[in-house]
Amino acid sequence: MATATAAALAVAKAGTTQCKVVLAATVAKTLFDEVQTTLKTLQRKPKLVGFLANDDPASRTYAEWTEKTCQQYGLEFELREVDKDELEQAVIAANEEDAVDGGIIYFPVFGTKQVNGLLALKPKAAQFNTVDQYLQQILDVSKDVEGLSHKYIFNMYQNIRFLDEAKTQKSILPCTPLAVIKILEYIGAYNKIIPYGNRLFGRTIAVINRSEVVGRPLAALLANDGASVYSVDINNIQHFTRGEGVKMHRHHAVDTDLKVEDVIPKCDVVITGVPSKGYKFPVELLKDGAICINFSSEENFGPEIMNKASIYVPAIGRVTIAILLRNLVRLCQYRQINSA
Repeated sequence: MATATAAALAVAKAGTTQCKVVLAATVAKTLFDEVQTTLKTLQRKPKLVGFLANDDPASRTYAEWTEKTCQQYGLEFELREVDKDELEQAVIAANEEDAVDGGIIYFPVFGTKQVNGLLALKPKAAQFNTVDQYLQQILDVSKDVEGLSHKYIFNMYQNIRFLDEAKTQKSILPCTPLAVIKILEYIGAYNKIIPYGNRLFGRTIAVINRSEVVGRPLAALLANDGASVYSVDINNIQHFTRGEGVKMHRHHAVDTDLKVEDVIPKCDVVITGVPSKGYKFPVELLKDGAICINFSSEENFGPEIMNKASIYVPAIGRVTIAILLRNLVRLCQYRQINSA
């Protein structure tokens, strides 16, 4: 267990703080239960195929963790190790296999540009370049368990929540951003009295990360649910909202001249994902009783977080993989319904 997490749990157990530490495994249980319930409605066991075309030890660890979790919850997993120059055809072939219900490519393959799609699960950030982005789009949309296909990304940013007119099939969302959403729902940040789609109205949230795979999608999802979101990266702070009184259908983002010290003191929730061992969030800026969530593989908060936060979630990896499996069984369910 990470040092900061262990220290936070020790403080909480000692009863010397009002801060509640919420572990990812606790939140994930309900999601895994949902996976089990959906499995009972399926005609066969869903199959997930992982494509490994690099020598990154973290990618192999992630693949092994995925396989173990699939086996634990009654799903089938197959790891296909291929040369990177053969990956394109391997993915295309899997698209045509009826027995394959979902696929996941372990990046980086050709990548050189850092992004943070697997930060919650992998010690190293994933790497992408234009070839990797192309490979990401080859996987058939009906088998995209990570929600990274253009259709799903378009729906997410446009606040289109369903794939069908009857609104029975929800759009697939990226695993890590959705994991954060599910944690916020679990701890009560979403107001269930307010109509669905607006349940973060009145909440002010900071997201310290604006990667294209986690930080920006997360800010968009939170704003689409009604929150006022400050998206912080090394260059500037952007403000995501649905306008005054959440009157807009989808979020809009604007650049600001604000600094971290201007926005953090008024935030009800602070979510961090900085992939650096040297980074520590300035806890002294926090509003008393703020909710704090860390989705980085690094410890963005020090033990002093226990003296300021009301709820602290030190890691989200277990929830992320639960979302991955839930996406898989949902896609399998959709294929079964649509082929009937």
